[in-house]
Amino acid sequence: QVQLVESGGGLVQAGGSLRLSCAASGRTFSSYGMGWFRQAPGKEREFVAAINWSGSSTYYPESVKGRFTISRDNAKNTVYLQMNSLKAEDTAVYYCAKVRDTILLSRAQEPRMYDSWGQGTQVTVSS
Repeated sequence: QVQLVESGGGLVQAGGSLRLSCAASGRTFSSYGMGWFRQAPGKEREFVAAINWSGSSTYYPESVKGRFTISRDNAKNTVYLQMNSLKAEDTAVYYCAKVRDTILLSRAQEPRMYDSWGQGTQVTVSS
């Protein structure tokens, strides 16, 4: 099973930007769709973004559309989440995950579509 390690989290003021990275190892990275989720205290895990194996297709919920961009560099075995115009509501632990198999992009928002998860990185946005 692929191993995933997130990095790049930290403290940023509202309106600022952060770029998260997810480094993958253990299997051929370019074969898998990838996603980002987040979880705030007292809230359920929330879908943030997904990208297909080649990077040609992406998917976002309305809460982050236009502000966040998911991308990947298969040569570097890394997925990125560029977060701009950050809001206090974006504060959460952010997790990257690997899609378990070929799925419809619209189903990428479901956590059960993923079979490997990183340990998470904290993002705190001050208002």
